[in-house]
Amino acid sequence: MLIMQEILLSTEEVARYLKVDKFTIYRLVTQKKIPAFKVGNQWRFKKKMIDAWLMKNSNFEEQSWAKME
Repeated sequence: MLIMQEILLSTEEVARYLKVDKFTIYRLVTQKKIPAFKVGNQWRFKKKMIDAWLMKNSNFEEQSWAKME
């Protein structure tokens, strides 16, 4: 049985991934605009959820994305 381990990212890693400042990530989290959860006093992000959030918030349709691949 193959078990896929979820990739968890820190605030700094998400900021690098999205090429924004980490304070932008904190602002999005406090506004509940980006999916995140707390582990102790630190925010964590599931990469899979960040990727889905990016697709949901993009300005093009998923069908046109599939044509580009």
